[in-house]
Amino acid sequence: MDFTQWSQLALICVMGAISPGPSLAVILRNTISGGRTQGLMSGFGHGLGITFYSLVAITGLVALLKTVPNLFLIAQIIGSLFLILLGGKMIISGIGGEQDNGELKKSTISGYRGFSEGFLIAFLNPKIAVWLLALFSQFVQPEADFTEQLVMVLTVGGVDTSWYCLVAFLASSGGLVKALQRNAKRNDLIMGLLLILLAGGMLWRVFALLS
Repeated sequence: MDFTQWSQLALICVMGAISPGPSLAVILRNTISGGRTQGLMSGFGHGLGITFYSLVAITGLVALLKTVPNLFLIAQIIGSLFLILLGGKMIISGIGGEQDNGELKKSTISGYRGFSEGFLIAFLNPKIAVWLLALFSQFVQPEADFTEQLVMVLTVGGVDTSWYCLVAFLASSGGLVKALQRNAKRNDLIMGLLLILLAGGMLWRVFALLS
């Protein structure tokens, strides 16, 4: 993986992390109701869940690609189609649909509960596993070594953890919630376009190899 590919991966991870959804709602709720420490613990927990899924997704994908060489092209096609579908939904949401940010309810939570809730909201969301598998299929090569796999996993986990800890830090100071709500549709539009462009480029390369 060269710097350009890594930059693409990191950018998509950033846009995916900042898109409002259930995870953001949990982090904000825990921060608002429990303070900065609980919010940071929730961010670390969520990042750990994402890192775990990333590790499982990339090691499993590389193992399959080495066992079944033709699966590489199949995985890229399926992953690209999923990203196009997901990107299309995000664009539709950004154009006119309502953004589901979840409700931020007042509650009293402990640091441990904040960590566990952050972890579980990521770990128990099957869409995250599918998303990561589709994303990695665009970047992973059958010959990818341990170092390259580790860089990808740490990039995904690091971006996610950094973002949600930043959310907790800023939300405990006020102002972030309204800013995210104002820009939710714009974020969806940008993320949707990025996903479709990435998937379209990959499909072009795959069909070029097959022709």
